[in-house]
Amino acid sequence: MSSLSPYASRTAYEIHKSWADWLRFDKNLSPKTVIAYSHDCVQALNFFQRHLGREPLLTDLQNLNLTDFRAWLAFETSKSEALARRQFSNISRQDGFARSRARRLSALRSFFLYLKKEHGIDNDSLSLLRSPRLKPRLPRPLNIEEAQQAPDGIAEQAHSLPTAIRDQALFTLLYGAGLRISEALSLTIADLKRSGGETLLIHGKGGKERFVPLLPKVGQSLNDWLKVHPSPHPTAPLFCGVRGGPLNPGVAQRAMRQWRKLQGLPDSATPHAFRHAFASHLLQGGADLRAIQELLGHASLSSTQIYTLADERHLMDVWQKAHPRAKVKSKP
Repeated sequence: MSSLSPYASRTAYEIHKSWADWLRFDKNLSPKTVIAYSHDCVQALNFFQRHLGREPLLTDLQNLNLTDFRAWLAFETSKSEALARRQFSNISRQDGFARSRARRLSALRSFFLYLKKEHGIDNDSLSLLRSPRLKPRLPRPLNIEEAQQAPDGIAEQAHSLPTAIRDQALFTLLYGAGLRISEALSLTIADLKRSGGETLLIHGKGGKERFVPLLPKVGQSLNDWLKVHPSPHPTAPLFCGVRGGPLNPGVAQRAMRQWRKLQGLPDSATPHAFRHAFASHLLQGGADLRAIQELLGHASLSSTQIYTLADERHLMDVWQKAHPRAKVKSKP
């Protein structure tokens, strides 16, 4: 067992903020992940405070056993079930519970890893809890026709010509380069000018940077937008609102929502579906998985491999609809 640090008599809440900073700056997690983990950890500490009858010290966390951790998970599960009943939710309930449980376990394990690394709190009981097996959530991309038609269709909804040109450029970029909406909206005019029209430097999750090629059609669409940009100075956001400030992602999401309703598409047709389409269509065209990983900016190849599963599902659907042996006649 590791020797305890001088901070072992401090409360777990006092250490919580330094752990969140460690996640953000040392582990390079995204702000949204840090917020989610931080919330889950605070909820766990609140439970242990009630469970122990006092504010938990680091030494208390050292002495928690498997029964204590199981009690915490049981409490969180019952809380989730009660919330689902109040909301009359029955959509993928079991899958939702499993994912919530997995995230809470991941957050608390990260916290205890930090306690071990920085404060000598070595508690192996948490590692004995099994993480649920999660079915991968397969991406739901737009098909090729939808992805190609969307930028023009969304632009036609705009109330002004500059807005139409902007929206067409934005959604052409999302599909043509596989960007997240946050990545596209964080670009400045200088970022585009710096590329010379052939590549674009993208600032991705966790401060990771990558270069993506600009297809001629994408570059032309962006240049058309620059010609009517209301504030074309280098530090200005590439995609801006009517007053010249950064474009709110909600504006792009609303434009996409209006278009998908007209087309009768499901709720999965969001701006992020263009990124899924980019990867899926490259894979279907024979692109190398490692190349797609680099273009998407995935840290791990396993994140990119999910598109192979989606492609297999697509092939199975085609097979079942088209192959004569797949059509089983029901008995009278």
